[in-house]
Amino acid sequence: MINGVKVKELKAIPDERGHIMEIFREDDEIFEKFGQVYITTAYPGVVKAWHYHKKQTDNFACVRGMMKVVLHDSRTGSSTKGEINEFFIGEHNNLLIQIPKMVTHGFKCISDYEAIIVNCTTECYNSKNPDEYRMDPHKSDILYDWERKNG
Repeated sequence: MINGVKVKELKAIPDERGHIMEIFREDDEIFEKFGQVYITTAYPGVVKAWHYHKKQTDNFACVRGMMKVVLHDSRTGSSTKGEINEFFIGEHNNLLIQIPKMVTHGFKCISDYEAIIVNCTTECYNSKNPDEYRMDPHKSDILYDWERKNG
C-alpha cells in the first residue's frame, strides 16, 4: 500500500425500505478536515486520469456502478515512491479511499453504466487558482496500462 493511503470499509444497512450507508464522519480515525463534497462520474470505459493535488486530500467512495481507482506514488522521498495501487470500488465493494496530497490518481468506469464517485475533499475548489495538476492517462511517466486485464 502506498504510504499515507487509507481505506475504510463501508457497510450498507438494508431494510424493506432500502438501505443506508455512512461514508465519512468527522469522528472517523482518517478524518482530517472538511473542504467540500462533490460527485464526479464516468461513462463505461472512460478513463479520467492522471492528476494530483499539492494541498488537498481526496476521500473517494463510489456510490453507483464500479470504478477502478488507480494511485501512483510520485512523491520525492517517499518510502513507496513508484508504487501503484489498484482499487475496485463501488456497488460490489463498498470502500472509502483516502488519497494523500501529491499522490497521482485517476479512475476508470468498469461497469456497464455510468458510475458515480462522491469525493469529500479537505479543500474547497478555487477556480482562479485550482490545486489540480494533470497528465495524459496514456502518455506520461507513469507506466500503467488502463486496458482491461483478462485471464
